[in-house]
Amino acid sequence: MAVTGRTALLAALGSLPVGLWDPSWTGILAVNAPLALACACDFALAAPVRRLGLTRSGDTSVRLGETADVQLTVTNPSGRPLRADLRDAWPPSSWQPGTEVAGSRQSLAIPAGERRRLTTHLRPTRRGDHRSDRVTIRSYGPLRLFARQGSHRVPWTVRVLPPFTSRKHLPSKLARLRELDGRTSVLTRGEGTEFDSLRDYVPGDDTRSIDWRATARQSTVAIRTWRPERDRHILLVLDTGRTSAGRVGDAPRLDASMDAALLLAALASRAGDRVDLLAYDRRVRALVQGRSAGDVLPSLVNALATLEPELIETDARGLTSTALRTAPRGSLIVLLTSLDAAPIEEGLLPVLSRLTKRHKVLLASVADPKIEEMANARGMAEAIYEAAAAAQAQSERHRTAEQLTRRGVTVVDATPNNLAPALADAYLSLKAAGRL
Repeated sequence: MAVTGRTALLAALGSLPVGLWDPSWTGILAVNAPLALACACDFALAAPVRRLGLTRSGDTSVRLGETADVQLTVTNPSGRPLRADLRDAWPPSSWQPGTEVAGSRQSLAIPAGERRRLTTHLRPTRRGDHRSDRVTIRSYGPLRLFARQGSHRVPWTVRVLPPFTSRKHLPSKLARLRELDGRTSVLTRGEGTEFDSLRDYVPGDDTRSIDWRATARQSTVAIRTWRPERDRHILLVLDTGRTSAGRVGDAPRLDASMDAALLLAALASRAGDRVDLLAYDRRVRALVQGRSAGDVLPSLVNALATLEPELIETDARGLTSTALRTAPRGSLIVLLTSLDAAPIEEGLLPVLSRLTKRHKVLLASVADPKIEEMANARGMAEAIYEAAAAAQAQSERHRTAEQLTRRGVTVVDATPNNLAPALADAYLSLKAAGRL
C-alpha cells in the first residue's frame, strides 16, 4: 500500500510566501499545522484498500472480433465510504488499439457496507486465452489530498475463439448437399458409394452397372445406381509448422486454414460423416476424436482457439505416421499445409504413398493474393520485375500441384477468402463422383 499525498501537500504549500516555512518536512508540518491536520484527517477517512472484496463474473469465451463483458463486483466492508480510481489490468491484445485506457480505468464511489458492479468491455485482437492481471485501486479521502493504494488478484480467463467467417457459405453448401442426397446418383460403383435404386438402361450407360438378376425378372435391362455413402471418416490435418506462420494479408496462413477446416467440418457433420482433427508439426498440438455430430464443431473451435504456428520445420514422417494411427482405413485425409516446393518435395512426397495407399488425400493450401496482383502489374520497370517474379512463383506452385495430382492427391489452392468454399466444393465433388 502506498501513501501518495506528499506531492499534493507540497504543491499546496508552494503558494505560501518564501520564508514562512521550512523546506524540510518537519518545518512544513510545524508552520502549516492546520493543513497537516487536514491531510491527516483526509488520510484517516480514506477507505482501506486491502479489506475490499472483489469477485468476477461474465463471459468466459468470445469469437474474435466480438465483445466480451466481464463484471467486477467490489464490496466495501469498512465503515468509511470508498472514493476511488480503479484499473482492471488485462493483456494489451484484449482491446482494439487506442481503447485500452478507456476500457480498463474507472472511477467508483461505494458507501460503507455496500457493493458496486463494474463492467469491463473487452474486444480482443488475438485468439487464445486472455487472463486478467491485477486490479489496482487508489482510495481517496474526501479532500483528495492523500490516497491509499493497493492491488488485488482476481483471476479470470476469456477464451477468444476463431471467428469462423466462412460460416456465411454454409447455407449454400448445405443446399448443394441436399441436392446431392436427393437427386444425384452415380452409375459406376466406386469406393465410398452405396446402392441407391434400379432404373432402365439407356444407351451410354456403363455396362458394368447392369443388374443381371433384376434384368432376368423383367423385360428391360436394369441398371444399378449408387449414392454417396454416409458415415465416412474425415481427418482434418493442420500443419502448424513454420510455413503456417507466414502472413497473408492481416493474418497468418494458419488462421485461413482453420476457417476452411471449420466450414468443412460443419458441412461434413451435416452430411453424416465423422470428423476428427489433428494439428501437428513435430508433435501433436491438438487432437479431437470421437465427437458426435452435434458436438464436433464446438470441440474443434475450442481446440483451435489456443493453437499458434510454431517456428520449426514440420516433420512430414511424423505427421504421416500420426495420421495413419488416427484415421481408420478408407478415410478422407484433408491436409491443410503449404504448397511451397521445398517442403512438399523434400518432406511430403517421399512419404505420400503411405497415405494414398490407404486413404483418399485432399491437400488445401493458402495462396497469397499479392502474388496474383504482382503478376498482373505492368508499367514501370520495377513492376515488370515484380510480375516476372510472381509468374515464376505461380509456375512453381502449379508444378508442385501437378506432382501431387499425379500421385492421386486432390489439390485445392486458393486465396484466404476463397479457400473455405473451394475446399467445401472439392469435398462435395468427391461425394458426387462416388469417390468418398
